[in-house]
Order: sequence, then C-alpha cells, then structure tokens
Amino acid sequence: MAAAEQLTELEVLSRQVAGCTRCRLHEGRTQVVFGNGNPDADLMFVGEAPGFHEDKQGLPFVGQAGKLLDKLLAGIGLTRADVFVCNVLKCRPPGNRDPVPDEKEACEPYLFRQVELIRPKVVATLGNHATKQLSGKETGITRVHGQEQWLKVGSFDVVLYPLYHPAAALYTPAMLTVLEQDFARLPELLGRTIEPVAPVPVLAPVAAEPAVQLGLF
Repeated sequence: MAAAEQLTELEVLSRQVAGCTRCRLHEGRTQVVFGNGNPDADLMFVGEAPGFHEDKQGLPFVGQAGKLLDKLLAGIGLTRADVFVCNVLKCRPPGNRDPVPDEKEACEPYLFRQVELIRPKVVATLGNHATKQLSGKETGITRVHGQEQWLKVGSFDVVLYPLYHPAAALYTPAMLTVLEQDFARLPELLGRTIEPVAPVPVLAPVAAEPAVQLGLF
C-alpha cells in the first residue's frame, strides 16, 4: 500500500473513531486517543488505555510511563517518530480503572484495522490487557514477556512481542531491568525475517528443547 494512500485510510479511520459511541466510555471522555507516530512503522506499540494526561492531550503515553517509553526507545536507537503508538481502548476509563470486556470488544475492530493499515513487522504489546487482547489467550504477561509469537490480522502475519507495561516498571527496579532486557531484543526482531513455526504432525515425535528455544512455551 502506498504511503499516501495508507495515511489517508488512517485519517479516515481516525475521524471515524473520533465520533465513536460504541460503549459507555464516550460519555466521560475529553477526546478520543487514536494513536500517533509513523504510519509506515515497522514497530507498533499497543498499550492498555488512555490516562488522565492522554485524555486531555489526545495523544498516547504522554505521562511518566510515556517518558520511560521514550527512554527505552532511545536505548535501542529509536524515537517516537520511528514507531506507531496506540492503546487497546481509545477512550479513558473512569479513574483509570481496568478495561472491561465489552469496552475491549467495542474497540477491537479499530485496533486490528490500525494493524492492517500500518502493517508493522512487530507489534509490541505493553502489559496484560494488550497482550491478551491481541493474542486471544489468557496467559499473563509474567509468563510470556520477551517471547515472540505469530499473530494473523486478516491475511497479514505479524510478530507479537509481549512486554511489561512501562507504568509497572516505574517504581520496580527488577521489573525495569527485565523490560530493558526485553527491549534490547527488538532490533533483532525488526532486522531479521522470522518465519512462522510449521505445525508439528500429530504422530511425529516432538523435541522439547527446540520449542523452548523458540519461545513457544
């Protein structure tokens, strides 16, 4: 897809989302937080939901967690201009509470359409909600962080790479260290072509060690 056409379609989607009334969250929002960044990015970050500052400014990750995200990006030679950043929910939940299932369901088509239009090589999910929403699995972030997996969005294959949410690492040095280590793998994931693992025939012997090395479990 040509960049100009891609940007136009993103703009159309952005205007559509700006007027969304699919769930109750539209009643209390200041504005929709669609997401921003490079529409042709190879790397896309997906967080949970806008917070107070995001709701006021209409931009994702502009608070303390956003500052940490900027620092982590700088550590691998990237800036916000190189990536696209958005959230599962486009409107702020009251009091920054966790998203609930019907809200995530209402916003999901917008998120998947963003992935289809941007066509990143890697979608890095930040925290439990984004990881579970995109993977379709209930496995918690503590078990899957730093382990790439394949996601199909329509006919498009993308690498899903779960990470701890920066907000969770702000005041926990041990978690911050893990997040920095997981971030350090992103250039490798972006720089090489990763082929999906072929399904193993039911009757074929399965060797455990290669599967573990590939990060499947």
